[in-house]
Amino acid sequence: MQRRSPTTSTRRRLTALAVTTAACTVGAVLFAGGPADAATRQVLPDSVPAWATASDDAGSVATSTDVEGEVYLPLKNQAGAEALATAVSTPGSPQYRKPLTPAAWIAAYAPSKTDVDQVTGFLRAQGLSITAVPASHEYVVFRGPASVVNSVLGTTLHSYRHAQQTLVAPSTAPSLPASIAGLVSGVSVDQGRLLTHPELVEQGQTPATSTPARTLQQQATAPTGINAKCSAYAGEHTATVPSAYGKTVVPTFACGYVPSQIRSAYGVDTLAKQGVSGQGQTVAIIDAYASPTIIHDTNTYSQQHGEPGLTSATFQQRIPSPSQFTDQVLCQQPSGWQGEETLDVQSVHAVAPSAKILYVGGTNCGGGLDVAMSKILDQGLASIVSNSYGDVGENVPLSSIRGQENLHIQAAGEGIGLYFSSGDHGDESAALGSAQPDFPASSPWVTSVGGTSLGIDKTGKKSFETGWGDVLDQIVSSPRGNVYAAALPGNLDGGGAGGGQSTLFDQPAYQKGVVPASLAGGKRVSPDLAALADPYTGFSIGIRPITDDTTLAAGEFVNETYGGTSLASPLTAALSALVQQSTNTRLGFANPTLYATYKTTPSAFSDVTSPKSPIALAYTSATSGKDFLVTLDHDTSLTTAKGYDDVTGLGAVSFTGMSQVARH
Repeated sequence: MQRRSPTTSTRRRLTALAVTTAACTVGAVLFAGGPADAATRQVLPDSVPAWATASDDAGSVATSTDVEGEVYLPLKNQAGAEALATAVSTPGSPQYRKPLTPAAWIAAYAPSKTDVDQVTGFLRAQGLSITAVPASHEYVVFRGPASVVNSVLGTTLHSYRHAQQTLVAPSTAPSLPASIAGLVSGVSVDQGRLLTHPELVEQGQTPATSTPARTLQQQATAPTGINAKCSAYAGEHTATVPSAYGKTVVPTFACGYVPSQIRSAYGVDTLAKQGVSGQGQTVAIIDAYASPTIIHDTNTYSQQHGEPGLTSATFQQRIPSPSQFTDQVLCQQPSGWQGEETLDVQSVHAVAPSAKILYVGGTNCGGGLDVAMSKILDQGLASIVSNSYGDVGENVPLSSIRGQENLHIQAAGEGIGLYFSSGDHGDESAALGSAQPDFPASSPWVTSVGGTSLGIDKTGKKSFETGWGDVLDQIVSSPRGNVYAAALPGNLDGGGAGGGQSTLFDQPAYQKGVVPASLAGGKRVSPDLAALADPYTGFSIGIRPITDDTTLAAGEFVNETYGGTSLASPLTAALSALVQQSTNTRLGFANPTLYATYKTTPSAFSDVTSPKSPIALAYTSATSGKDFLVTLDHDTSLTTAKGYDDVTGLGAVSFTGMSQVARH
């Protein structure tokens, strides 16, 4: 990214989604100076979500309702922090790859302890509990009953119908006494953050937050006799199906690729002989809650596949105790995140078995994830962080967006690369009624990882790769024989990579000249890279599933096959760890170098395009016995194309390509 003048560098030029301001300084103080009299209150702009509308208002909430909120404090020097992050990350800059230490960054840019103490003192005095304040002082996480929150913030919390949920949000713009308002940049007190979800899809399921969820479990039909058997490698088995795309015989779905196949497909299978398997690298993983069986599961899985198990040198975790878990219902319970953590840990360990994995769990899927991120950034615990979660689009208040974005700027300034899953629901139009990418992946300060469908042949090489976007058509029995329940490609959503044009962020300098203007329209477009995400060409994991979310009791060990950009992000993070080790280079925030490398050496990236003829797989559900045809590369309004596209970004990640990025 290029350096900008102080006047423009302090503006993010976010499109107005909420009240009052249309474009304002990211993280800067949003409040005009006012009298110090605590009786004089000032409104906090951009703190009411756009979905909290009168038409969706379900009434005020019970006064005893427990509510979490965050108060965000501005950086000391927003323009300076952005300029540093840009300089550290941009080839040609004198400060390129010369990041600050966490302590130096905090000293230079973090809000002061005096300011945060004043904010926390006020909140405590009003009866709210302070649950977290990071060392960077960038925010304060608090909890309290709705009656107290209403009083403190001068608003009334209501329930609203949004994204197939009933969520709490302020009915009017929150406010604070002027003496406190002048210290903060915004507040988040709505439950929209608790829609943050794992970007994971299990084979045979539709994405959890998409409209046709559980569709594959509906409508019993007569047996069709297809009984597609899963393939250990692409093309191992075929099945006879009703004519589709000029064929009646198609390959079957993957049983689930194993670590050796993943290493081979991504060209890193011979590196271990050269002493390159992640030694000296730390990959952090952030999710909500914590799996009680992660070490046992991963070691059982590793033994199953002849892989090295986890040791104290290759796995550590910083996790809350179960008594500290909050908001489990809205956050999809610890069991809903267990598969995510398992997928993340086992896929990183598969690609980089000697790398240290640091798992940091949040107390919930809202402020808890921010706290987990701050633990890593404030102590410099890792140089690479994989984040396999996202909001439903960018539909959260701008105050929260800015607060999280400052964490991304901190990471870039410290030379820490943040990788975020781009999403599993395509353009999100099914859930939101309009196309938009998922945040935080849409942030211009993180690397957004999209998804591909990947065939790995008998020799371990890629046999095909296209954009991830699955549409299923059930095969049913009729008097005329087996037929499709709907016109091809079908009407069942099997998930697809997120991406597209941001509704918030202007186009960053690094994307100019690479992302087609027809896609960008002057805005940030995601993703940046892509990796395997399709559950029907997915990754096999080993897990003892939680059977009781209260006691965290777990069942017997089973193998399951997962996909989603939740797989793509940790795969990319693990490959980056191998690149860092082999080149003795710290990649940091990679986007400016990724795009600069693409401009000079586009062949460094494996371009993912639409296949010349449709690729389809036969799938038989092990639970229902129903048969389906899965057509690939149909991702809502997002499409693969030659060059940059909004499904796979610059292309599929590879060790060779990322090594060229490291040497740029």
